[in-house]
Amino acid sequence: MMLAAALAFIPTWLKLAVAGLAGAALLSYGSYIVGKREGRQDAAVAALELSVKTLRDRNEIDDQVTAADAAQLCADFGLSDSDKAECVRRLVEASTEPR
Repeated sequence: MMLAAALAFIPTWLKLAVAGLAGAALLSYGSYIVGKREGRQDAAVAALELSVKTLRDRNEIDDQVTAADAAQLCADFGLSDSDKAECVRRLVEASTEPR
């Protein structure tokens, strides 16, 4: 009862303005939450796409290394001629060892 009496003294235009501001605040907060959720989802998708791309690139490199012979791999390292022979020996030795 006392609340109704107190509200009776407040002009109607002020009540409507406060109600409109409260509604706008609720609407903007809801929009913020929805946007934040979508932003998180976009970030997760971007991270997953980057992970898939990285794995594909790694698999391509692994395939190139597997297909290359020891001499070609050692040549790609830019070693001197004396170091290439040691590199080839170590690669051949490592490829014959069981994992």
